[in-house]
Parts: sequence; C-alpha cells; structure tokens
Amino acid sequence: MAGSRKDDPDKFPPLGQKMMWLEKPGSVAKVVIGLVLACALVVLADFFYEKHGHFAEEEVEGFFAMFGFVMFTLLVLAARGLRVLVGEREDYYGKKAIDQEESYPEDQIEIKDYDDD
Repeated sequence: MAGSRKDDPDKFPPLGQKMMWLEKPGSVAKVVIGLVLACALVVLADFFYEKHGHFAEEEVEGFFAMFGFVMFTLLVLAARGLRVLVGEREDYYGKKAIDQEESYPEDQIEIKDYDDD
C-alpha cells in the first residue's frame, strides 16, 4: 500500500517525525555508544569525590556501578528462570480464546482499514 501513513514520514505525528533519525543506518550504534560513554563518565566521576559509606565496600571506587550491573544481570537471569517455571504454552487457553482469530466466523468480523485517512 504505497503512500499510506506507515510509508510516508510527512504524515507522521510531530514526535514521530523527530524520531525518524533512529531509522537511519548506524543510529542504534550511536545510541549505544552514547550510553556507554555516559556510564563511563559516571563511573569516572566516582573517583573524584570523598565517599562516606555505611560499609567499607561502599567507599570502593565504582562499587555502585559494579553492584548495579551484577544485580541487574542476576535479575534478568532470575526472570528467565521464573519464566520457565510459570510460563504456559502459547495455546494454553485453547482454541476459543479471544486472541484466536480462527475461531470467529468470517461473516461476523468487521475489518477496518485505519491506514486510509
């Protein structure tokens, strides 16, 4: 459907038009590099002030960056393990589930095309 709203950036909302730079090749790499640089600057800043922690570990330079990275990694791994324990197969609710389009008769489905404005 050439010329539809999906294909024409001029018809995007203003925020969508401003975010189009993310579609260009190399944009994701720039975002990742920017985040890595920001994290490195925050860790580097940790070396230039005196800390007064409750525990000796808190006074180690970069402790909170390392702690945050380790805890986030453990959280992601725990979530993956939990998904195995509580996850259900995709068709758990059966063929009469609301998200099963095959269960509806064609003559009772109203199909709308929202691309045409």
